[in-house]
Amino acid sequence: MRILFIDSNHPILHETLINAGHTCDLHYHWSKDEITANIHLYDGIVIRSRIKLTKELIDKATKLKFIARAGAGMENIDVPYAESKGIACIHAPEGNKDAVAEHAIGMLLSLFNNLCRANIQIREGKWIREGNRGVELMGKTVGIIGYGNMGAAFAERLKGFGVNVLVYDKYKKNFGTDIIIETSLEQLFQEADVVSLHTPLTDETKYLINDAFINHFKKNIYIINTARGKCLNTSDLVRNLNSGKVLGACIDVLEFEAVSFENIDATSTPEAFKQLIESDKVILSSHIAGWTHESNEKIAKVLAEKILQIH
Repeated sequence: MRILFIDSNHPILHETLINAGHTCDLHYHWSKDEITANIHLYDGIVIRSRIKLTKELIDKATKLKFIARAGAGMENIDVPYAESKGIACIHAPEGNKDAVAEHAIGMLLSLFNNLCRANIQIREGKWIREGNRGVELMGKTVGIIGYGNMGAAFAERLKGFGVNVLVYDKYKKNFGTDIIIETSLEQLFQEADVVSLHTPLTDETKYLINDAFINHFKKNIYIINTARGKCLNTSDLVRNLNSGKVLGACIDVLEFEAVSFENIDATSTPEAFKQLIESDKVILSSHIAGWTHESNEKIAKVLAEKILQIH
């Protein structure tokens, strides 16, 4: 097969495919017009997030056998249309699930123990102990929404912390264990101290976490979002941080990210975003939960295996 790479990846990916007899054209800097003009030449395309593979672009790809996404989310691909044309759509959530799970744990522990704030204070010459008294994870109830690769890996990491793990997944059943309790959304609302989101971005999950959703929880809660920025309404989060309904938040993804996730869309950052970045109840990171050296290599290996299964 002749395969077009439009985003950089770990070299293991194209080296494995070349060793298997395929041709890999690495055009990381091609414009959308250049991709559109040449996509008909290719049997496969490997992307991350730089462009959207829309119906119009897929129609130009007359030889395409597969679209491979180096990562987890598939929202930049018109998957139903591609599959209706016989094009396989594959991704590699197995490759970065461990990185995401560890990052979520790290953010939560940092938030509970005021580590970011204390670090800054000490560098400013302030030695504050009582004002940084922490909260223990032990004994808390953590609610996980979405039990795919990411949600399952996060649940696995929580096992050693002495927490109650409740998991809700609308589309999966019979996955519970003695430690990981499969539950309803209603039970999650009743019992959770922490809620962690692990869903893809779809029409159904866009702004899933909004004011109404947050206020269904019986307790005041902590929120973790390592999924997609637009799964959470920033204005509603800030409103509930200000009211005390949300005690704190760990946010790796923002609704204001550009399509490529490489920067913030400065044209659409409202007052709520400014309040978010000023709040010491919030820990922010730049869409790096799944962005480790190890995950980069694992994603490449997973995708290579899946591509080699396509004939």
